[in-house]
Amino acid sequence: MIYKNEYLNEISFPLGGIGSGSIGLCGNGRLMDWEIFNRPAKGSINNYASFVVRATDKNGKNYTKVLMGDITKDLTGQRDVIALFRGFGFGPTRFSMCGFPHFKNCVFKGEFPMAEIHFSDDNFPGTVVLRAFNPLIPGKSDDSSIPAAFFEISYENETDEEMEFSVSFTVSNPFGESKNIAGKDGSISYIKLTNPNVSADDKAYGDMTIATDSVDIVAQEYWYRGGWCDGASVYWREVSENTRLRERSYEEPGKDDPCSLASYADVGAKETKSFRYILSWNVPNCYNYWSDDETDRDHPWKNYYAKLFADSVASATYSLKEWDRLYGETDAFRDAMFNTTLDSAVVDAASATLSVIKTATVLRLENGEFYGWEGMHETAGSCEGTCQHVWNYAYALCFLFPDLERSIRDLEFDYSTDADGGMQFRLKLPLTAKPHTHIPCLDGQMGAVIKTYREWKISGDDAWLKRHFDKVMQVLEYAWSDKNICEWDKNKDGVLEGRQHHTLDMELFGPSSWLQGFYLAALKAGAEMAEYLGYSDKAAEYMEVFEKGKKYTKEHLFNGKYFIQEVDLKDKEKLEHFGVADTYWNSEIDEMKYQIAQGSEIDQLCGQWHANILGLGELFDKEQVKTALSTMYELNFAKSMRDIANAWRIFALNDESGAMICAYPEGVYKPIIPIPYCEEAMHGFEYQLAGLMISEGMIKEGLEIVHSVRDRYNGANRNPWNEIECGSNYARSMASFALIPIFAGFTFDVPHKTIGFNPIEEGDFRSIWSLGCGWGTYRKEENRTVISVKGGALSANKISLPYIKEVTGVTVDGKTVVYTFDNGVLMLDTDHIAEELIVKHVMW
Repeated sequence: MIYKNEYLNEISFPLGGIGSGSIGLCGNGRLMDWEIFNRPAKGSINNYASFVVRATDKNGKNYTKVLMGDITKDLTGQRDVIALFRGFGFGPTRFSMCGFPHFKNCVFKGEFPMAEIHFSDDNFPGTVVLRAFNPLIPGKSDDSSIPAAFFEISYENETDEEMEFSVSFTVSNPFGESKNIAGKDGSISYIKLTNPNVSADDKAYGDMTIATDSVDIVAQEYWYRGGWCDGASVYWREVSENTRLRERSYEEPGKDDPCSLASYADVGAKETKSFRYILSWNVPNCYNYWSDDETDRDHPWKNYYAKLFADSVASATYSLKEWDRLYGETDAFRDAMFNTTLDSAVVDAASATLSVIKTATVLRLENGEFYGWEGMHETAGSCEGTCQHVWNYAYALCFLFPDLERSIRDLEFDYSTDADGGMQFRLKLPLTAKPHTHIPCLDGQMGAVIKTYREWKISGDDAWLKRHFDKVMQVLEYAWSDKNICEWDKNKDGVLEGRQHHTLDMELFGPSSWLQGFYLAALKAGAEMAEYLGYSDKAAEYMEVFEKGKKYTKEHLFNGKYFIQEVDLKDKEKLEHFGVADTYWNSEIDEMKYQIAQGSEIDQLCGQWHANILGLGELFDKEQVKTALSTMYELNFAKSMRDIANAWRIFALNDESGAMICAYPEGVYKPIIPIPYCEEAMHGFEYQLAGLMISEGMIKEGLEIVHSVRDRYNGANRNPWNEIECGSNYARSMASFALIPIFAGFTFDVPHKTIGFNPIEEGDFRSIWSLGCGWGTYRKEENRTVISVKGGALSANKISLPYIKEVTGVTVDGKTVVYTFDNGVLMLDTDHIAEELIVKHVMW
């Protein structure tokens, strides 16, 4: 995607590793959102952090500019800056360097995980390009977790004479009392920024490094120390007028001292030269700053990246030494994502929301386990604990980094599951802390079963499944356990009738297709896993309950147009039975609160969305599903929000379109206080609905919803790399990644060495695929199908390709192989594909 002019205003492109925090690259090239201190920090800056470039001609004339474009927002100053003589009423902060010469023209190209900004100006002899990324390589979670931002600055000399070109990278020491130390590691030069009087085990400890592999460099450990703006004034004189920066050091530690690392090189006429820089950080000691329990706060743990790298110098030098490989493998992923036939909004949604795992929404715990908030407040995480029912929707991590997704299951089974099979839907940190005592969340708990099935199918790890399956059975059977105080399915008839907590943060008190769908999917997944592991009696038991539930749903929860909740809104007795009448009873009109009742709820078929992606088959009557989706398109999807009364959070407004959480058609009674968030347009839910529509043949309608969401994130209105819900960089939006396997008709069953593709649109098709064994690209062409491996290998000997009528030849890794083909299924005599499978064919 290309952004310029006003469409640059809201951009903050996260640069960081998985679980390492990140720094935001603004649309105009500034660095902000310094979220590298184990917590969010929206709007934060590092004083004077910038690249300054200079071109010098043969006559000694210097052309010097800060490598950024114009600032065009908050020109009166930024609100909520808690400081005297700064903020609103004082103009943009001088620490942004916007008061110095900078580039007039700025064009931002963002293809996550890579960003590229082109700078030009009539008063600068050439073009400068800033490329920025952090490695994102499917299956390589450690290389994708480096605590660093990678920058490459390229200068294209458009003149007819040689120019000397220099880049000066400045950051300020963020650790209070500052000590900046220059050093070398072979050909790599760096400056390490530390706090000299804090021990390595202190919560406040940290270090940061800027480094380059340029040959001709000057390391200025300190800017000139003085009052007022002395340091910035002296620096600008040096960088714009002197032949080289001054090498300046001070013996005594200072406070917030800036430092600069400058590179110099001659660039011939019409030539281009590039300079590489790393900004890395090491803030190793995490603690539970959000807990009211001092005991929790007093037990810190180490960031996983601190096990990979001794300090920020180690991560910086590793990054530069491995740059070519890390860049190449990341660029291969980027190319696979964007070199596709998929609709541009689908690619935009899937790639942009993937950025969540590179932000402070995510941590990696001491042994590398993955932990996520739901999103971020400005200075704290939003809703702790890798919340089960929110992360139910996120489909990026499971395909791209299956080891990390499995670690979430490990944590919830090991730390969040009690002896009776009830689960806490939020994991508490540190892991030694006492678990929460919330009631279990139905969609979260059933989602844990569904996702265990998914992780097994993606990885083929039978040992992992066996290790957890006793608890999986407990968790599933908790639905009818006499230990379940919520009495979900007390009589084991496949119908949920008890107290059902869910992702809309309240509870339902009668069966709904929404939560029934999660229950039915979990039962079916549980049955298949049980049968595979030899628990045939359990498999039969689960399927018996499934069939009863499916039958009831068909006969009682479909009103002829869509699926509903069966509830008596006047039944106060049920609320009193569970002891929640004070919360759920509207005594003014004698009616339950927070129920769906006869409304059309956006997630009424969410279980089927999961089932379609994971190959679980039908949970609902096929014709009823088709009718319900058509009705939901008409009722829930508002073409304009202008006339919608929304008392909740505002994620779509004015003439923006959006799919609402719950709609009540004319003639249908709407509870006085209906389901929470009723009129909101929340993106993860919208992507779920769009994906299900697309998988069920409503491609045009589904794409309209996807476009609706991404139109709200065009850079002028909101940040394309920050979809919001309960805070910034919200995890549920990664539901968008599931659009890729849906369009590809991708099926996977690694335990049985089986995969398949059946694109839902006619014509040539290209997209990415990724599993536990490896990742690559898939291409369907008129006379051949090509499955390429870009990383790892493909462990499969059974390939389902239903669009093929006849196979005329098969090669694996360049060699002809023996095969059979019957009814759309290709059987190979090998189950290991290292590079490429090519199937020549005739299509139906």
